[in-house]
Amino acid sequence: MAIVVNLDLLLVKRKMKLTELASRVDITLANLSVLKQNKARAIRFSTLDALCRELGCQPGDLLEYQREALEAHEDVAAASDNDRASDTEPGEG
Repeated sequence: MAIVVNLDLLLVKRKMKLTELASRVDITLANLSVLKQNKARAIRFSTLDALCRELGCQPGDLLEYQREALEAHEDVAAASDNDRASDTEPGEG
């Protein structure tokens, strides 16, 4: 995905721990961790609002579009598909 979550950078700049942010915005630590690791597939506007409020930032500070990230993801997916195709025996689907 080409959208990158810069939560880790904002936490460092604010000298804040993930656990502190989780309690301030009333979001589970697990869900914030998913965001921080760029594994989230979606974010609610109410969550984005709470994060921006507590971090004193704009949505664009938290979320960033990176074309390179999308291209790298596509390259990895294509390589994975090629590996799977070469793992099949002749005559297999």
